[in-house]
Amino acid sequence: MSRRLIAGLVSMLPVVAAAQALPVEDFARLDEVYEVALAPDGRHVAMSVPAANGDETQLLIVALDGSGKTQALSFGKRQHVTDVVWTSPDRIVVSRARMEPMKAQPVSQGELVSADITGKKQQILFAYIEDDGVVGGRRKDEGFAWIVKLLDSEPGMAVVNYTAWWSPHDEAMPTTLYRVNTATGERRQVEFSPQAADFDFDGKGRARLRVIGDPEIYKPYLAYRPKPDDKEWTPVPPTLAGFSMHLLHVDADDDTAYALISDKREPAQLYRVSLSAGTRTKLAGRDDIDISAELPGGSNGGPFAAVMRAGHDGAPFAVVYNTPSPSVQYLDTTSEWARLHAGLMKAFPGQLVWMTQFSQDNSKVLFQTGSDRTPGGYYVFDRKTSQIQLINEMQPWIQAGRMAQTRPITFASRDGLTLHGLYTAPPGSQGPQPLVVMPHGGPHGIFDAWEYNRDVQFLASRGYAVLQVNFRGSGNRGIDFVRSGYRQWGGKMMDDIADGVRWAIDQKLVDSSRICTYGGSFGGYASLMNPIRYPDLYRCAIGTAGIYDLPLMKKVGNIQAFEVGKDYLELALGSDPAELIANSPARNADKIKVPVMLIHGSVDRQVPMDQFDAMVAGFRNAGVKVDTMVVKGEGHGFYKPENRTEVYKRIEAFLNQNIGPGAGAASAGTAK
Repeated sequence: MSRRLIAGLVSMLPVVAAAQALPVEDFARLDEVYEVALAPDGRHVAMSVPAANGDETQLLIVALDGSGKTQALSFGKRQHVTDVVWTSPDRIVVSRARMEPMKAQPVSQGELVSADITGKKQQILFAYIEDDGVVGGRRKDEGFAWIVKLLDSEPGMAVVNYTAWWSPHDEAMPTTLYRVNTATGERRQVEFSPQAADFDFDGKGRARLRVIGDPEIYKPYLAYRPKPDDKEWTPVPPTLAGFSMHLLHVDADDDTAYALISDKREPAQLYRVSLSAGTRTKLAGRDDIDISAELPGGSNGGPFAAVMRAGHDGAPFAVVYNTPSPSVQYLDTTSEWARLHAGLMKAFPGQLVWMTQFSQDNSKVLFQTGSDRTPGGYYVFDRKTSQIQLINEMQPWIQAGRMAQTRPITFASRDGLTLHGLYTAPPGSQGPQPLVVMPHGGPHGIFDAWEYNRDVQFLASRGYAVLQVNFRGSGNRGIDFVRSGYRQWGGKMMDDIADGVRWAIDQKLVDSSRICTYGGSFGGYASLMNPIRYPDLYRCAIGTAGIYDLPLMKKVGNIQAFEVGKDYLELALGSDPAELIANSPARNADKIKVPVMLIHGSVDRQVPMDQFDAMVAGFRNAGVKVDTMVVKGEGHGFYKPENRTEVYKRIEAFLNQNIGPGAGAASAGTAK
């Protein structure tokens, strides 16, 4: 890295400001940008940007020549877009999306729309368009589509995975691969699987690996084509991949590949593979931790994001781990890409940097930054001039110097299992602190990562420490660890959380008389179930969008609408009525001896209002008063800034009343 580049980067770093609490509204505001994509020729970026009221997401096309020229593209009133992909220097494909409040970002609905960079020539590629009574809808695609491969030698062409919606007439949800002209919408079928499948490709766009099945629920069926001209699918031998395999890249020889492989449900390892010979060589990986499935700043691009590649069509040069603390492992420390990345890491101290996209000639690199104290931003590095161009910060009003530092922790559960988590203390605090225990949602396969978390930072800014425990069942440690949480919702998963609390008390990080639980979805369940299991630990509990009645969960909601969802519920919860009732907070409300606040969205489809109503009814039958808040028009979580602001204010008042400075400790038990 040149001194000029490093000096330029250092000059852009924020000045540390005096520590003081930010207004509640600053934690509730929407990101300024959701995602950024770099054009193949490196001349433009496309940015998905929310409208001020959050009711629509536009696409901005920004020239990188310094002219300031910007073109705004809209895909319909009150429409959201995500998964931005350039298929040529002048054409973009986006997925129509709906807002996912828990993620606070748009999530694809499986409808693909393309446009040129002026926005005038739009083309619906995949969608289900209903007849309006006069004109029949052109597209009747009853499925979910997404781009899985770009064809560099044919600008504008892409391979699209199209998987049919579940229906009682065809529960297998067949998958078709199409070659699609994204300018005209013309499509041609190139592969078909009678069951839902994922495919991985070589550089020429030929499907070389087919995966059928969800590894978190059952063993996937793996088939591959050892040679590029093979037409038939051959089962992947156990010596090559015993349990799961994902190809990340295939070299120009059409044989040497790089893949993430798990033989026995352990964390996946990175291998160099010869497809024709069926042999492999390990390049990177740990026995206890996955090559990270989630990166700071909200990036959740799966294994493809956590394995950084040497340019547009290059082999992997680094892998990223996020647990217990973020780290980067270079496969070859002498490579130019490793040196470039190491220089960027030094220029952004305290942050993680990962390269996401490249121009086809590798002259431009789009990279993202992020840390526990800043959502970070998007930048473009020009390798010819060694200059950095800031595209946009996610939340430019957040200054890292005013945020709390999140500390990775490791402790042993009561049965000797090594567990990881995160502890965040209020800025400038010393000694034991009032604590909010914040279990993550999911719960299976999800994990709390070292990253900026607006809930954590809000609570820390109000004087509360925050503990996040990656209990058994969490992700990032292999499928066996995920499965270890099955049928343990009210059992060992709760024990793990309580063990984390007691560890923090033993470390003198926590005032044991001032501890509250707070979480959303499964986190809402855990926030009420833990005070049932451990009544002496807690002073209060807050559940948002929570699951409170497990027998009801197996009957009402959108999970059991799919066969795979029914399989998941059977594995995760079991079917023993007595066990389900014993592990349901709504059926055990009389055992909750602390003040409770319940918050729910009125149109939540993931966890319907039936769960909220069941919990309220449980408290009513037990003669216990509960603080409630129903947010009209919100779904699984809260998206609109004004609603987030009101929720935060209510939570702050509730915590101050129960574990704040004036709450006292008379009614609190001491942890045992």
